[in-house]
Amino acid sequence: MHTVTLGKSQITVPKNGFGALPIQRISLKEAVYLLQKAFDNGMYYFDTARFYTDSEEKLGAAFQGKRDQIIISSKTGATSAENFWKDLEISLKLLKTDYIDLYQFHNPAFCPKPGDGSGLYEAMLEAQKQGKVKHIGISNHRLAVATEAIASGLYETLQFPFSYLATDEDLRIVRMCREANMGFIAMKALAGGLITNAAAAYAYLAQFEHVVPIWGIQRESELDEFIGFQDNPPSLTDDLIALIRKDREELSGNFCRGCGYCEPCPAGIEINNCNRMSLFLKRAPLSVYLTAEWAEKMKKIENCIHCGQCAKKCPYGLNTPELLQQNYEDFKKMWKY
Repeated sequence: MHTVTLGKSQITVPKNGFGALPIQRISLKEAVYLLQKAFDNGMYYFDTARFYTDSEEKLGAAFQGKRDQIIISSKTGATSAENFWKDLEISLKLLKTDYIDLYQFHNPAFCPKPGDGSGLYEAMLEAQKQGKVKHIGISNHRLAVATEAIASGLYETLQFPFSYLATDEDLRIVRMCREANMGFIAMKALAGGLITNAAAAYAYLAQFEHVVPIWGIQRESELDEFIGFQDNPPSLTDDLIALIRKDREELSGNFCRGCGYCEPCPAGIEINNCNRMSLFLKRAPLSVYLTAEWAEKMKKIENCIHCGQCAKKCPYGLNTPELLQQNYEDFKKMWKY
């Protein structure tokens, strides 16, 4: 199995990480089964976050007695030192551990630094001094914050969206991490579900030796696919290159990545999925999305109060209400209310 060392942290993990955000959508029993099967088949790096509801709890349940055999990264979205410590203590309790291998600031709107007045970085250093945090990282969706974090030299790793839909600016971030000997953890390697060919996604990221993708896994069939790639990694064949080229043409420009930072919506709109409906209708069997359930969800767009909260919180600067309306119009053309 191919492994990657995360920059100067010297943490070595499989080039096949387990992204534990999706397991919050399944039962405890199902999650424990998936996590243990992943471990039994060579996956030992698991990424979670305080923000992911019960994901940490499920990891803790799965790996009692095996803590020294796995690498765990988690994240805090705290904006104050007081809340940093609250998040950390909750995470340690739920994960059933007394330390976290890699603790990351979770998509902050700024790059935490010593002396910035927030107290966040000082709290992180103190947690590291106490042995509760082994290594310090940052997760972000913003190019400016990511660039500043790399230049600061304060972080051992960066977690950032990266797939074959990457822009030139995204690729610049990847190169900067390599040059700075900073670990690069690729989230959203399947672009929030818009990339439907896992082999193409895997083969593309395999080109970047310092990049560790974390695959969001919710179903056993998904896990089996990524386990199979470990011993038989797909290569960039002419067919896969053609598929990637086609996807880039179809998904170029402004599109919702489904990160969910725009939520919750005061009007009850499921923004992260409704905002991708037009693309889902093009890329998935119509029977999956042309249903009464989805019609009800999409109809809620009519209740948008245009408060602007979603647009303000979008890390990609999208005009979210406008995109919602465009997706709703596309859906209405195919679904007769």
